[in-house]
Amino acid sequence: MIFLADKIVAGMAGVRLLSAAIEFTAAMLMLKSGRVETAFKINSVLALVGPAVLLTVTSLGLAGLAGKVSPAGMVVILAGVVLIFIGISRI
Repeated sequence: MIFLADKIVAGMAGVRLLSAAIEFTAAMLMLKSGRVETAFKINSVLALVGPAVLLTVTSLGLAGLAGKVSPAGMVVILAGVVLIFIGISRI
């Protein structure tokens, strides 16, 4: 049995497990359909899930760090997250 020392970490892991289950289910649906058009539609829906998961897990992490990181450090972390989203949107 895994001992959970921090509820924030458990929440972050839980969201990632949910994301993995969604991805696996989508892959199985793609294989079952056997059609490129259907697989492409399923993949398009997954394009919405990925950023939502990233944002949720990052938000949980920032909430957990809120009292432990200096305000300047928090600004640097938030700037890094913003840069990730800018980089992704420019592709």
